[in-house]
Amino acid sequence: MRFPSVAHSLSAKLLALTILFVLLAEVLIYTPSIARFRMTYLEERLAAAHIAALSVEAAPDFMVTKALQAKLLSYAGAHVIDLIQPDARVYMLSRPMPPEVDETFDLRGGGNWSLIVDAFCALVERRDRVIRVIDRSPKDKAQQVEITMDERPMIDAMLAFSRSILEVSVAISLIAAGLLFVTLNALLVRPMRRLTDSMVAFRRDPDGAPAVEPERRRDEIGVAGQELAAMQGAVRTALRQRERLAALGTAVAKINHDLRGILSTASLLSERLGESSDPEARRVTPRLMASLDRAVELCGQTLSFTRDGALPLRVAPVDLRALTEEAGAQALATVRPDGARVEAVWSNAVPEGLTIRGDAGQLSRALVNLGRNAVQAGAERVRVAAERRGDRLILTVADNGPGLPPRARDHLFQPFAGSARAGGVGLGLAIAREVARAHGGDLRLLASTGEGSVFAIELPFAPPPGGARLAPAATQKSFVSH
Repeated sequence: MRFPSVAHSLSAKLLALTILFVLLAEVLIYTPSIARFRMTYLEERLAAAHIAALSVEAAPDFMVTKALQAKLLSYAGAHVIDLIQPDARVYMLSRPMPPEVDETFDLRGGGNWSLIVDAFCALVERRDRVIRVIDRSPKDKAQQVEITMDERPMIDAMLAFSRSILEVSVAISLIAAGLLFVTLNALLVRPMRRLTDSMVAFRRDPDGAPAVEPERRRDEIGVAGQELAAMQGAVRTALRQRERLAALGTAVAKINHDLRGILSTASLLSERLGESSDPEARRVTPRLMASLDRAVELCGQTLSFTRDGALPLRVAPVDLRALTEEAGAQALATVRPDGARVEAVWSNAVPEGLTIRGDAGQLSRALVNLGRNAVQAGAERVRVAAERRGDRLILTVADNGPGLPPRARDHLFQPFAGSARAGGVGLGLAIAREVARAHGGDLRLLASTGEGSVFAIELPFAPPPGGARLAPAATQKSFVSH
């Protein structure tokens, strides 16, 4: 596995995102700041214009010389100044030939949004405009000041302010990004890199890779390290068990092949014992034959379970009622552990013509295992029914046997551990469940009491064209008559 380059690493992305977000925050701060800067600039011009206009009041006959008027206008940065007193008196300073006004801004009723819009419009303005600004005097709110001024000096000041904001923003973003990068790299990136290295090494060599050493942290990284260490330990154990089971399966397969031959020979000899004139030999022969049949069955089931792995399915339309009938015949063609013949009734309640898509051999295998378990446990009646629940088909296999003991319920579908009868190995239910899951369904125990047990095989219901229509589950019932 190739690790990402520096440009595509988590550290580089973290650094770039930090710089981006800090700059974005600075842009959000800059927007009202530039509007406020423009407003402050104009207020300063208005205050200077107010002071300049008051010189008219101090002049003889309210007249100032042209030279003084030019100096006052230059100091205020204006072409024309009008100071309107509360008593309607107007003090005015003006250049000899004032320029034509391009735009008028009345600051008395402007809101924040209008100030922001005016500020950004000024920044993108390319013409050298002459503007008139009207507002209450910053020196005395009772007086009104109107000035006519060039806009370009204000725009130059705003651009200089913007450059300083940009320089400060870049410096702050770099410093913040650097500090945040160092901190997060130590707290997150490096621990995650150690976990990643451990996972890659473990994938390449589960047995030889060193175990990850979780850090003593209580956050998510610490929990991830602890869980990874636990998972690696569990996977190593499972791999060792799988290797042992694989070796055991190979050995069992070889032993089964030879053992079935031996048992076949023993069965032939046992049949001859049944023809013996010795009453005792004839009495024990059925039990001996039953024991040999169970041994042959055990060998076959064990060999099949260790060999199958993932069940290969040959999917085709299956007549479910006919399949159930054939499975019943096979399930009843067995003997009890004491050698007695099975005397049980197989009740097929599956509707005529019901067709589903599946593997007929595997589905029959599951039904045979369920039925054989029931009759060998002592059931006298087994009933198979079908019902539909939406897009699922439920096959119920109910019996009137003695029910499952607690030990069998605790390990119901575990091979070699979930047997419900003495001498059993618990492979029947495990195989039946594998068949159901291979078809996209499942096998569940619905009920088990002293009056019997009910198993349900759940399968996808997709009948081919012309298949029987099955009534919804609300109109169907599965039961066993005792």
